[in-house]
Amino acid sequence: MSNLSEQHQQLKIQKGIRQAEDFLVTWIQDALDQTKYGDLEESQFRNLVRVSDTTESAEVIKNFIRYQVGRDKKWGRGKESLAEKIIEDIDGSIKKNAQIIAECCQTDFKPIWLEMIRRYLGYGARHLKYKRDGAA
Repeated sequence: MSNLSEQHQQLKIQKGIRQAEDFLVTWIQDALDQTKYGDLEESQFRNLVRVSDTTESAEVIKNFIRYQVGRDKKWGRGKESLAEKIIEDIDGSIKKNAQIIAECCQTDFKPIWLEMIRRYLGYGARHLKYKRDGAA
């Protein structure tokens, strides 16, 4: 693939991700607004964002979330928990959207999926900050 067509493909991928951003923001806000979790601190959520930034694996991200659930109740427990909703979004809506973008661009969906997960979690950190400090 020539350098120009590779650049064109990357631009198409980034455009697809940007077009999905409204969904990413809405999904994580819904997760934080509609699930059960304890006194989750912004720093704990930022640790999850940091993990997502340092791995190329969605499974590592989900593993970290499950590890946090095992440590304390701040992420919630069971089907109604924030942790389960985030994992459900990663494996469901986010993955589906990444696959659609990848099909349109005829490329591997995993890097797109990871970029979308990272953005989703980043927007979550912002919304949690708002819920903790701004919405009172």
